[in-house]
Amino acid sequence: MSKKGNNSGRFRKQCMVALLAAGLFLGATESAKAIDFKAQGEWLVGFGAGDDSLIDRVRDGNGKHKTNANDRFAAAQRIRLQLDAVASEALSGTVFFEIGDQSWGKAEDGGALGADGTVVKVKNAYIDWLAPQSDLRFRMGLQAVALPNMAGGSAVMDGDVAAVAASYKFTDNVALTALWMRPVNDNYSGWDDGSNTRELSYLDNIDLFALSLPLTFDGFEITPWAMYGMMGKYALDGLDADDASNPWGRPGRIGTNQWGTEDGALRYTLSGLYPGFNAGPLGSTGKAYGSMFWAGLPIAITAWDPLNIEFDINYGQVESMGRFDVSKRDAEVVRGSTGRQGWLAKALIEYKMDWGVPGIFGWYASGDDGNVKNGSERMPSLAAAGNFTSFMGDGNLAWAPNGDWYDRDLSYAGTWGIGLQLRDMSFVEDINHTFRVAYWGGTNSPSMVKYMGSSTAWADGYGTNDGPYLTTNDGLLEFNLVNSWQIYENLEANLELGYIVNMIDKDTWEKSWMNDSFQKQDAWKAQLVFAYAF
Repeated sequence: MSKKGNNSGRFRKQCMVALLAAGLFLGATESAKAIDFKAQGEWLVGFGAGDDSLIDRVRDGNGKHKTNANDRFAAAQRIRLQLDAVASEALSGTVFFEIGDQSWGKAEDGGALGADGTVVKVKNAYIDWLAPQSDLRFRMGLQAVALPNMAGGSAVMDGDVAAVAASYKFTDNVALTALWMRPVNDNYSGWDDGSNTRELSYLDNIDLFALSLPLTFDGFEITPWAMYGMMGKYALDGLDADDASNPWGRPGRIGTNQWGTEDGALRYTLSGLYPGFNAGPLGSTGKAYGSMFWAGLPIAITAWDPLNIEFDINYGQVESMGRFDVSKRDAEVVRGSTGRQGWLAKALIEYKMDWGVPGIFGWYASGDDGNVKNGSERMPSLAAAGNFTSFMGDGNLAWAPNGDWYDRDLSYAGTWGIGLQLRDMSFVEDINHTFRVAYWGGTNSPSMVKYMGSSTAWADGYGTNDGPYLTTNDGLLEFNLVNSWQIYENLEANLELGYIVNMIDKDTWEKSWMNDSFQKQDAWKAQLVFAYAF
């Protein structure tokens, strides 16, 4: 064949490829036109002053006391952007980005001179789709999951997690939701006991399966739910950024009292171990997996409007996955159990009036009985978000310029309380006020103090998902005042003031394992946050 024939054939092929590419491009363009993109988001910029510590003096690394010297002022921002790609009512996809939190002046957050921090995170990423010719709807991917709750938020789970959710509506009054979550997997990198023995990403998953049955009638709602889980024997290992300081260490590793990152706090909300314990490493167990179980019964009654009544009861249990050494005040060492089970009941009664909504709320949770050998009697949790109040809990924006100034994941475990609130009072157009006062008491036995590593264990534990560790001798009195000015339809100025009167019993906590002395103080905060939502 001549070169001219070859060139002619090559030219035809090139033309066909070009036409095919053009066709694909046009097809993609037509397909893209069928997708409706919707954007929404939130900007938060805040300034705050405060001191959330309940002690004035803390012990440093050399065993000496020093004055608590945390920053009293902070400025920060956070941006959340959500993009929905909607093909139809039956199919859509969502990606949710978060930028921040960015503390002003902090280099690693991108808030220092020059900015340019790498703080963009994927918060959610999932698809929603409807099974053809049915009312069965699925959501798959990283998503926000809140187990059914009333009166004060979820005390078990309200957070972002990898999950598959399926929901079906039988009638206008009856529906069913099934859920599979995998909050933990492949975080365990093994351990070395001196014999070069290592195990990688093995038996380190937690899988949870939940069913809920929403029943909605005129003036009455009830949603019974239950959740079963499986926890691998290594599931709670490897969650700390510095694995060498992992108190959950396997045999041969020396445990410490450090409890690590926020994710690492899971080992304390799911077990009988507590950060204040002077505890050694976890012993071995012959179980490959341990069982987990929760159940709840939230109820809302609005039939007697303007009266609103909410009630919620929860139970949770996590099987023991081994024992650990814990020292008592008299230096005696006992074997504590990692098992944990407990319950919680909470309620809210409100009456709507023209000028606002007065109400009363309260809760009671089971507490430790003073015997670590039989595990903990506090209800376990995954990512709780209690919101009765806005200093200890998430009752306002659930955000502060300094994250330490609010409790991120409050479960109410080991506490009881009662409070009064005047919500959504308005005397001037576009300005609302909410005032709350709540007393916090403890349901944990005072004899638990002898197992604590220091008398400040209750303050150290304040940052865990369980909130403060309070005995029956302890108390806190919390005041909240939230003021909201709707500047524009999408812009709010939120001024929050909070104060906690410290009634922790000093005599009780001076009987800790180290027989330490401390100086307690009240906690306070004042913050102004500008919130732009679209």
